Amino acid sequence: MPADFDTIVNLAKKRGFVFQSSEIYGGLRSAYDYGPLGTELLRNVKDQWWRSMVRMRDDVVGLDSAILQSTDVWIASGHLESFSDPLVECTNCNSRHRLDKLDDPNKCPTCGSSGTFTEPKEFNLMFKTHMGPVESEGNVVYLRPETAQGIFTNFENVRRTARMKLPFGIAQIGKAFRNEITPGQFVFRTREFDQMEMEYFCHPDDAEEKFQEWVEIRQQWYIELGMTPENLRLREHETDELAHYAAGTYDVEYLFPWGWDELEGIANRTDFDLKAHIERSGEDLTYFDQEADERFVPYVIEPSGGATRTTFAFLIDAYTEEEVRGETRAVLKLDPRLAPIKVAVLPLSKKPDLVETTQKVASRLRESWQIEVDVTQSIGRRYRRQDEIGTPYCVTVDFDSLQDSQVTVRDRDTMDQDRIPIENIVAYLTDRLPH
Repeated sequence: MPADFDTIVNLAKKRGFVFQSSEIYGGLRSAYDYGPLGTELLRNVKDQWWRSMVRMRDDVVGLDSAILQSTDVWIASGHLESFSDPLVECTNCNSRHRLDKLDDPNKCPTCGSSGTFTEPKEFNLMFKTHMGPVESEGNVVYLRPETAQGIFTNFENVRRTARMKLPFGIAQIGKAFRNEITPGQFVFRTREFDQMEMEYFCHPDDAEEKFQEWVEIRQQWYIELGMTPENLRLREHETDELAHYAAGTYDVEYLFPWGWDELEGIANRTDFDLKAHIERSGEDLTYFDQEADERFVPYVIEPSGGATRTTFAFLIDAYTEEEVRGETRAVLKLDPRLAPIKVAVLPLSKKPDLVETTQKVASRLRESWQIEVDVTQSIGRRYRRQDEIGTPYCVTVDFDSLQDSQVTVRDRDTMDQDRIPIENIVAYLTDRLPH
């Protein structure tokens, strides 16, 4: 069973993973700031995605497109016309809800009234602003609701400059913005989020095979990073819930405290997007296969996930409570590749000789990993704190270290301890901390 929702939220706030945005002013709903530990965890999730999707493959390259793009992009993609949710308002309490997310479409979840909803109307999810000093319809721009369109509009630029041949992919991690009607569940659904997307371009005849391959690859990625397989499932979209551009979609879903919900979608977007931009822009975004002497518009397979909700899922999945010598130990059993702090260096006291040796050990380790030097409270309390934030290894510098030049290394999961010469500490941890 997943960890209790309130427990995870309290841990995130207490240990500095996530803070409420603008908290000193009462907070801004559905906006969050990532603290020191949250910043590292989120960065590690994105780094592992990038490593898997780009660095370990020779058929995928990266891109970083602008958040602000021409309004024509959103006209061509269909976002201005159809990127909306059905909005209803309760006439009793004036709360607003997404009709398609209500358990009972006739009952208000806020005040409990029945039959008090207005007729549904479509609410466009795009954030609208103006470029330049004058606010007019002529200089309207939108914050991008997805990173994918920047990839499609750069298809030919990337293909030409990177000298790519089909099949190939273009990957991107970046901010996206959606003016959600009912954001909620902490950082799961927010109006500003980090998106991890890849568009894999292929021949139309190969699209179904590549689609199935990417579904398997993306589900396995979560498992390889330590997520509990029983907490993951694939759900294929029914025909009536497919996006207008999709020939098929699978969601990788996670068993959150409130039930199964989406982590990532893998869609066969067909040739919809490239054709739409060809028609609107007049530019040639077709692909010519010299060997087959064939010109065509590629199909696209798109794995698309939210980095923020993925980070939240890893946090939930890693949280464990154990009984140790009659006390409860809270521990985040994060894969070491995701852990915000890889190694904590703990001097047994604040005496100058120990502090000096501690700094020498820390300097050796800091070149290879994100570390923390923790000097406050008893050694037992410091171990528990590092367990709770997911630190895989603690290195304790004690008074014997001054004589034998050795330190004690403690494993987070087993709590086993090894005595290691300081000169061997980097090699010892290198064998145990995967990249």
